[in-house]
Amino acid sequence: MTGVFNRRLVAVAYDGLCSFEIGVASELFGLPRPELGVEWYDYEVVSVDPGPIRTLGGMTVFAPTDLTRIEAAGTVVLPGWRDPQELPPPALLKALQVANERGSRIMSICSGVFILAASGLLDGQMATTHWHYTDLLASMYPDIDVQPDVLYVDNGATLTSAGSAAGIDLGLHLIRRDYGAAIANQVARRLIVAPHRSGGQAQFVSTPVPPTGEVSMASTLSWAIEHLAESLTVADLADQAAMSPRTFARRFRDEMGVAPHRWLVQQRVGLAQRLLETTMKPIDVVAAESGFVSAPTLRHHFLRATKTTPTGYRASFRVPS
Repeated sequence: MTGVFNRRLVAVAYDGLCSFEIGVASELFGLPRPELGVEWYDYEVVSVDPGPIRTLGGMTVFAPTDLTRIEAAGTVVLPGWRDPQELPPPALLKALQVANERGSRIMSICSGVFILAASGLLDGQMATTHWHYTDLLASMYPDIDVQPDVLYVDNGATLTSAGSAAGIDLGLHLIRRDYGAAIANQVARRLIVAPHRSGGQAQFVSTPVPPTGEVSMASTLSWAIEHLAESLTVADLADQAAMSPRTFARRFRDEMGVAPHRWLVQQRVGLAQRLLETTMKPIDVVAAESGFVSAPTLRHHFLRATKTTPTGYRASFRVPS
């Protein structure tokens, strides 16, 4: 949360670096953002290998090789790894273990989970990676509870994402943890990406683009977002889309990668977050305006989604008027 957490964030580079993944980390956490009006992350890159290091895209990168800089970071980002079956350098694993002991969060993107797994910090925890690597991760590290069909997993101190683009979703999730939904939405808007995809959403969807002649869910989703305060049901959404509830639920899952009821809850939690950040409306009013009807129902869903209560969230992220 703003002003409380350790803002120092270190991304780990290596020879054979995944250029997209390090770009994701740099764009999310390293780009100056004075327009947000908050103290942003103190970002730096350190390298496992002496420079210049080569990226998969043919570029060369220079970065300091003092891995002890990882140990005092508030957050460490592992943007991929060059070979899942190559054991990372002992100095890197040791630095991650020390950082973890000191309370650092460690976030991996795609194959970066294999570095985190080799450190032992995922033993007994859930984790994910790109679907191409999930079987290999499970066989190499049987003590890890591998989740093969989610976008990301947040264990608190360790965070893992699926394919490269899911690193953007996890990064925005982390920004939301640190700065609140309003700031995360502004960063997403700057990137021109969806402000929030739940970690439990499927890694890929059956129908990412509707067949020619079929109408996508876009208009129905827009309508639903404008009517979140109402007691919407899946049947209401189906009526709006001019489909039977059964057909609508199937099409929605195929196109969106998540069940319609779960999507509705996600949107309502997001609206409640914005209301808590930007207004001082009583909790029961926030509940009503975000479609949860009652304060207890809001608290139940809000706690499940954010791991904190509406009151606790407001205390952390309320934006002074």
